[in-house]
Amino acid sequence: MTSEQDADLIVVGGGPAGVMAGLLFARAGCEVRIFEKHADFFRDFRGDTVHPSTMEILDQLGMLERFLQRPHNKVDKAELRLAGREWTIGDLSHLHTPAPFIAMMPQWEFLDFLRVEAKAFPGFHLEMETPVESFAEEQGRVVGVRLKNGRDVRAPLTIAADGRASIVRQTLPVEDLGAPIDVFWFRLAKPEKEVGGLRGNVESGRILVMIDRGDYWQCAFVIPKGAAEAYQQRGIEAIREEVAAAAPEGLNLTELDEITDLHLLSVKLDRLTTWHQNGLLAIGDAAHAMSPIGGIGINLAVQDAVAAANILAAPLARGEDVDPYLRKVEERRLFPTRVIQGAQKAAQERVIGRVIQSREPIRRAPFIVRLFDRFPLLRRIPGRLVGLGVRRERVRSPLAPLPRISSSFRGS
Repeated sequence: MTSEQDADLIVVGGGPAGVMAGLLFARAGCEVRIFEKHADFFRDFRGDTVHPSTMEILDQLGMLERFLQRPHNKVDKAELRLAGREWTIGDLSHLHTPAPFIAMMPQWEFLDFLRVEAKAFPGFHLEMETPVESFAEEQGRVVGVRLKNGRDVRAPLTIAADGRASIVRQTLPVEDLGAPIDVFWFRLAKPEKEVGGLRGNVESGRILVMIDRGDYWQCAFVIPKGAAEAYQQRGIEAIREEVAAAAPEGLNLTELDEITDLHLLSVKLDRLTTWHQNGLLAIGDAAHAMSPIGGIGINLAVQDAVAAANILAAPLARGEDVDPYLRKVEERRLFPTRVIQGAQKAAQERVIGRVIQSREPIRRAPFIVRLFDRFPLLRRIPGRLVGLGVRRERVRSPLAPLPRISSSFRGS
C-alpha cells in the first residue's frame, strides 16, 4: 500500500447507490473515494424512474427543488391496454409526500445532479475511468482495493456498489431466484400532442411497455428468457410485426428498422446470501439484482445507501471500527428486498411469463384489473407500493458542521 490510509471510505461503482452513499458519508465528514470504470455517466436504457421515495430523500437533504429543475417528465398513473380497451391500474397523485409522482429522468442526469450536489462536501472525491481490479485483503479482512492501473488504495471500509456484475460476486455467494423473461429496449418517436405517461400493452403472447420520455417513447418488449438470438435471426421485420401486434393503434414503428435498434436486457433476479464481510459491504444491484418490473431497482439502491449512511457514517467519521455494524445494514434492508423480489418473482412467473408463452386471445381482463379500474380509491394501493416501497428510509446520518481533519487520514 502507498500509505497507511488513503480514505475513510472507498466506494466501488459510480451508479445511484455509489454516488448517493458517497454524498451522504462525505456530508457526515468522511473522506470518500468513489471509483467508476466508465468515462462518463452517459449510458442509455438504464433505470430512469426516480420514485417518490427517492425524492423524499432529496427533500430531506434540501435538494429536491434543485433536482426538479433538471429535465424530467412526471408520471402519476399507470395504464394498461388489455382485452381491447384501456384500464387505469395505479395512481400516485394522492401520496402524502413532497413529490407524488415518478420523475422520468435519464440516469446520467440524475447522477450528474448528485455529483454536483456532493461537491459541496470537501471529503467527496469521484474518479472516472478508474476500474477496480480486486479487493485488497489482510488477515481475512478487506482493507481497500487494487485498481487496474496497479494503484492500491486503502480504507477501513469499502462499499461495493458496482451493479449486478459486481466484483463482490466473486467473493460472496449469490442466491438465484430465477427470471423467465428478458427485455428488448428501444425508442420510438412520440408526437408532441400525444398523451404520455406509463402504458402497458398486453396482447396474446406479447407485452409492450411504453414510458413517456417527452419527445419519444422508451419501449420495453418482453420476450422469453434466452429467446433473443432466435428473435434476432428472424430479422427486424418479423420483430416489428411482433411489436405491432401488441402496440396501440397509431404507434409509429418506422424507426425500428435495424437489429441494432434493439438493446437486450438479460433480466436477473438474485441476491447475495450475505452482504458483508469484515471491511466490506455490498449495496444496490451488487447485493440484489432486481427485475425491471416497476422500475424499482434504482430507488431500492438509493434506500440501501441511506440505510448504510444512517448506521455507519457517524462511527466511521469518529474513527471507530464499523465491522460490528455491517450486519445491521443487511438486516435493515433485507426485509424490503425480499418483499419486492418476491412480488417481482410472482409477477414474472404467474402473470408475465404465462402471457408471453400463450397465443390464446385475451378476451377478458383479470378481476383485479377490472377492480382497480372501477374503484379509483383502490388504484392508490399499487401507487403507494411502487412509489414509496417497503420500509422506506429517512436521512438520519449527521451533517458535519466543518470539514473533519482526521489524524488517521494520510492522503497528503
